[in-house]
Amino acid sequence: MIQLVRIPVERIGVLIGKDGGTKDIIEMRTGTKLLIDSQEGDVQIDSTHSEDPAIGLSVLNVVTAIGRGFSPKKAMLLLDEDCFLEVLDIRDYVGKKQEHVMRMRARVIGSHGKTRAIIEELTGAFISVYGNTVSVIANGIQMNIAHRALDMLLSGSEHAAVYQFLEKMRPQLKVDGMGF
Repeated sequence: MIQLVRIPVERIGVLIGKDGGTKDIIEMRTGTKLLIDSQEGDVQIDSTHSEDPAIGLSVLNVVTAIGRGFSPKKAMLLLDEDCFLEVLDIRDYVGKKQEHVMRMRARVIGSHGKTRAIIEELTGAFISVYGNTVSVIANGIQMNIAHRALDMLLSGSEHAAVYQFLEKMRPQLKVDGMGF
């Protein structure tokens, strides 16, 4: 199966890696072939020779995650079957006006990265704010909680209410023994 995904041109170098290292690691670990158009940002994922027919979807998520601002190391977590990627488009919450998008980006990141760090610490999820999107890499339980917290923030909830929600959900994360 061959899939095509477009990522920002400025993230192509991260996907390829130093001397092609990141691209090579992805290809070796998955048995896929990546064909990258560095001018357009198009990435073709060829998984026709892979042993696992579903691996193409995992590689698609890895490439998308790198395109959304995650480091290759964090993006590679998506090759584990209990790890997921979710991309929230800020414009779905505030419309297309760039000043509204920038305001919401600032709300999610917080002063000196504090809000993002708190959500990551309390859920165990990884969060990237890039362009018009907020992306999350997490397992199922972490994803549900992180998604809800981000949804609250993007919908206008006070930071204190979001932190209170996260504190309330902490026991659920510990009981389930989840974490990276």
